[in-house]
Amino acid sequence: MNLSPEERTIGKENFYAALDSKLTRREFLEGSIAAAAATGVGLGGFYFGYKKLTGDPVRVGMIGTGDEGGVLIGAHTPDYLNIVAIADIRPYNVHRAFHGDQSSASVLAVRPGLMSKYGWKSEDEAKKHVQVYEDYHELLANDQVEAVIIALPLFLHDKVAIEAMESGKHVLTEKLMAHSVHQCKDMARVAHKKRLHLATGHQRHYSILYDNAVDTIKRGLIGDIHHIRAQWHRGNLPDKDSWSPALPDGKMEKDLEKLVKEIESLGADMPSEVKQWTELAKVTKDLESARGSRIKALQKKKELLELQLRDRHVDAAAHGYQEKILTGPGGQQYVCSPLEELIRWRLWDRTGGGLMAELGSHQLDASGIFCTATRTDGQKALPLSVTGVGGRYIFPLDRDCEDHVYCTYEYPAPGYDKDPNKKIVVTYSSINGNGFGGYGEIVMGTKGTLILEREQEVMLFKDAATTTTISVTKGKDGSPTLDTTASGGGAVAKKALDSGPPSRGYTEEMEHFAWCVRNFDFENNRPKCYPKVAMADAVIALTSNIAMREGRRIEFKPEWFDIDSDETPEGVKPSVPV
Repeated sequence: MNLSPEERTIGKENFYAALDSKLTRREFLEGSIAAAAATGVGLGGFYFGYKKLTGDPVRVGMIGTGDEGGVLIGAHTPDYLNIVAIADIRPYNVHRAFHGDQSSASVLAVRPGLMSKYGWKSEDEAKKHVQVYEDYHELLANDQVEAVIIALPLFLHDKVAIEAMESGKHVLTEKLMAHSVHQCKDMARVAHKKRLHLATGHQRHYSILYDNAVDTIKRGLIGDIHHIRAQWHRGNLPDKDSWSPALPDGKMEKDLEKLVKEIESLGADMPSEVKQWTELAKVTKDLESARGSRIKALQKKKELLELQLRDRHVDAAAHGYQEKILTGPGGQQYVCSPLEELIRWRLWDRTGGGLMAELGSHQLDASGIFCTATRTDGQKALPLSVTGVGGRYIFPLDRDCEDHVYCTYEYPAPGYDKDPNKKIVVTYSSINGNGFGGYGEIVMGTKGTLILEREQEVMLFKDAATTTTISVTKGKDGSPTLDTTASGGGAVAKKALDSGPPSRGYTEEMEHFAWCVRNFDFENNRPKCYPKVAMADAVIALTSNIAMREGRRIEFKPEWFDIDSDETPEGVKPSVPV
């Protein structure tokens, strides 16, 4: 992941060459863009095998319209999903759901809001099409809603998903599946009994780049996998933490007052004697322009604070959020209000799952996909053990989740049943305070290395080299192999991937979910991340948290991954019977 620009370019070309070779799966993208256009289906639909919907789009209710809900609103396709209702207890989130996130241009691009997505000119016009609820139970009672997308804090996933299925709605919930494994099993059992689709948003299952990386592994191009190194490093620091958004409190009110005063002072007229000095005309014009730009920027910031302050009257305690008091080693205390627990829910063990649930689950999901690619029996590869350490190393007493986690996993490699030494070791780190290397996975085999970075770039290298140009040829036995000759391939794949940023899979996961709902077949036509798959990811992430907090090595039990078994790593039995 830490490559020079030259190495990165060469590595990308190597991967394009692999994609473009005649040995690759489905002749990857060879003519697929034209074929997709001819059938009226996007590239993701053509690639993953679902079609354009016949009939009306699936009528969906969004429960939770915060940061992740806004991303899903921005990524959904109205031809597949028609958002007819939203539910959120925070007025600021409701505003963002319609108008998009105005905090910056880059954020607005991924959270553009419903008005932009559907072309509505005003919020009043939008609300003629979208019902707004504070209480999600009212949304579930709306017969027009066929399915729901849940983007709530983790501790609410099981409760709301089960209530939605009890109401007859199909469910797509954000990852992690649930806050504990027994909750995951409850959700899965209800879905089975109700014969309703329950999908979880591990979007890498719908990434074309990841799927072709899997094919590269299956074809043996990088040899036998023996190590996967994954990381998600961020530069978050105290007072500069993306997981600690500003609270609508007295401090924010004072900040707003300062902004108002500054805008008023800048808006005052210049002294008339300055304006009539002709020799200063240009300077005056420049000053006016600069002052206007400054006022405009401050006005935008003022409007954002006013919107955020709408949340100060939310009765978070009435919605299940709690006050907590943390005591540090020196006796100092930190008081977290119910409203703070709501807004900063990722920082608290009770409401979130920390770094492993929010970040690590994605990459352990990817690592599991790569380990599964080494199998020939079609079964998902499950880990054998986890050892981990973690803690709150750099942040003050303003959270009880870790800010650094380091975990090591053992997976069975091919031949493990005969030789227990045959293992694949996966290492994972997620830290704050230093974003060097960003996030991604490095898959190391006996013949080559595959690097996946930020869900945007994939690079392929022969052996341990990062500067050797390679091509894909046939070996003596007819199998694909990496060769150190100049590569002339990759044009088709590169052209397709260069036509726009690679999809992270959000759009495809929602399109496929809608297609599965419209073309319902519970057993044979289901989302890729259905309960059995999603629960396995939850077992790994949640067991990792236990290993870190108890400071021990944990061996995974097969029963934990079995929906019909009452065994769970936390030792709590599911409440829904099989």
